[in-house]
Amino acid sequence: MNTFLKMAGLGLGALLTVWSGSAFSAEIKAPPDVQSSGKLSIANTLDFAPFEYLDANGNQVGIIIELAGEVAKLVNAKLDVQRTPFPSMIPGLASGRFKIAWETFSANPDRLKQVDFVMFIKAGIAASTSPEKKASFTGDMPLCGKRVGVSAGSASDFLVDKLSKDCTDKGQAEITKSVFNSSTDIVQAVLSDRIDARMDDATSSSYFEVTSKGQLVVLPTLYDIAPLGLAVAKDDPATADMIVAALAELFKNGKYQEILNKYGMGAYAIKEPYFVNDMGSLRAD
Repeated sequence: MNTFLKMAGLGLGALLTVWSGSAFSAEIKAPPDVQSSGKLSIANTLDFAPFEYLDANGNQVGIIIELAGEVAKLVNAKLDVQRTPFPSMIPGLASGRFKIAWETFSANPDRLKQVDFVMFIKAGIAASTSPEKKASFTGDMPLCGKRVGVSAGSASDFLVDKLSKDCTDKGQAEITKSVFNSSTDIVQAVLSDRIDARMDDATSSSYFEVTSKGQLVVLPTLYDIAPLGLAVAKDDPATADMIVAALAELFKNGKYQEILNKYGMGAYAIKEPYFVNDMGSLRAD
């Protein structure tokens, strides 16, 4: 809870909302712009499944779209998604063009000079394998002795080298790494038993598990875990207060977990939403 003391700029109401066990929805206050317009406007790319995308019928769907829709309900507003290219989001917030950019941002010092964040999910790198082989990945170092495929030059590529060294340092068999040029090639290599597992971004791996109807399943261990959040304009306590309080209600009433589970992302839930305006506010989980 010490990190909450660093939440400068948030109203006391949001802090009490997150801490207390009372009915959060009664304490959620929409900023004047939301009250006057009747809209909760967010900038979003609408092209990053499973977080936000257009389905076969052209409907806006995904984790972020559903979470934002639930937040809009809590403040008696209609969700208004303003489709925006990702590179334009932080400059747009800094210039006042919009007040919320709801994507999966990682916080870094450069970004924090321009915007603040509300963390609502975590991500990392995960291994996935065929259902038949899942039981063979056991212990604290499940990849030791396995054949693992990675995309060339990716974070997974370098991570497997580190994990393999950890294996040999502890007297276990090294990881046999195979490098591929595309994720599709890695998946096919697992399915054809040329390798044992695919190492890739955890969220895309989980989404593939859902959309492929379980051709590959994600192993439970996450590596290089980092929190991800939506961005709000710097020094906008009213908007940040509303988002933290509304998300806290969704965490409490189970809707948050329900939405993540629907898209195969239940493993990436965090304990509670929280505000970040400096690097010291970030949490490990």
